[in-house]
Amino acid sequence: MTMTTVVPSFARTGLVPALLAELAAQGITEPFPIQSATLPDSLAGRDVLGRGRTGSGKTLAFGLPLLSRTAGRRARPGRPLALVLVPTRELAQQVETALAPYARAVGLRCATVVGGLSLQRQADALRAGAEVVVATPGRLHDLINRGDARLDQVAITVLDEADQMADMGFLPQVVKLLEQVAPGGQRMLFSATLDGGVDKLVRRFLTDPVSHSVDPGTATVTGMTHHVLHVDAADKPAALARIAAREGRTILFMGTKHRADRLARQLLAKGVRAAALHGGKSQPQRTRILEQFRTGQVTALVATDVAARGIHVDGLDMVVNVDPPTEAKDYLHRGGRTARAGESGTVVTLVLPEQRRDVARLMSAAGIKPQSRQIQPGDEVLARVTGAREPSGVPVTITVPQPAPARRAGRAEGAADGARSAHRTSSRSRRPRRPRTA
Repeated sequence: MTMTTVVPSFARTGLVPALLAELAAQGITEPFPIQSATLPDSLAGRDVLGRGRTGSGKTLAFGLPLLSRTAGRRARPGRPLALVLVPTRELAQQVETALAPYARAVGLRCATVVGGLSLQRQADALRAGAEVVVATPGRLHDLINRGDARLDQVAITVLDEADQMADMGFLPQVVKLLEQVAPGGQRMLFSATLDGGVDKLVRRFLTDPVSHSVDPGTATVTGMTHHVLHVDAADKPAALARIAAREGRTILFMGTKHRADRLARQLLAKGVRAAALHGGKSQPQRTRILEQFRTGQVTALVATDVAARGIHVDGLDMVVNVDPPTEAKDYLHRGGRTARAGESGTVVTLVLPEQRRDVARLMSAAGIKPQSRQIQPGDEVLARVTGAREPSGVPVTITVPQPAPARRAGRAEGAADGARSAHRTSSRSRRPRRPRTA
């Protein structure tokens, strides 16, 4: 694996003019380090192995060359030309949203293929013709097995957050999909780490890849500060409520969806605008809750690891580990929700006495030297570190989207949300139909 030079500006990368114009229109003038490092090679058609922290600008690092090299081509029905594989539905929709204006600028059609939304609607989008498909592995397999998609025309394949796909058990599906894309095509793989079998993917499917590492897997950004707050079990609920009542938006990480639901209910009862986000929610519910969080209707998002993969909310400045993670890479991915793209952020981990030893090992493995202190709910130091304040105590109610009534053998997944989210940049405008259960 070799390294090459970087470029100081987008104008000197060789991107097609329409993409340069759209970057200027979006107010993006200088590439982030991962973009500057990888664009010369990716635009030249080289296989690229990019190692970068979540939030380092990876989406445009692979998206711009993918669109630039696909521009001017037209896909046949069900035969995409470029494929982006991601581990979660939220990340797929985030990638599609990020690339949508650039795809429109060069006349390319995108489709998002994820579970939890109408299978038939996604099949229709593929059959209508989509040059670029952003997909989770399981749903793409379903559509291929139905005959709605073939990958033999895919000349550019991207694996985004490959280490998370490995953690979630998707690698066997990923391998089967990579075996179906056009031989000799370009492959770009982005991952914070190369463990969990990702290294085997690299050896098998990438040809003489150019390796670029921006922020190694255990690195933290200079704008991110880390705090370990030691708290007694009896004081933890009150301290947590005060932290959640702080100004601004906060993500609080829990170990299970049941604990996330319980904490969200407790915070609502104390006057904190909270909502839980986890795999037990339908996709339309998850989409709506994230939108409520982005707009500030929800200020405390109580999330599990899987549900929070790929969440990108501008201006999010604090992540709280209510339940400390068990692995360093999970800590880094949680922290990656804040301090994105050069912004500052704070990661707070609440630690009970019996968790001290495990958390110390975790921080050491993550290469982090946090600021540690013992706290109690009313401490000035808690307010100074987290912005904690006393919640109002007046219960609040936030309307959370509910699953649609049962219909025949399955559940409808919410036509309006499905119509908005399934494939925003598909070229055809269709009247929304009630999705079938996926």
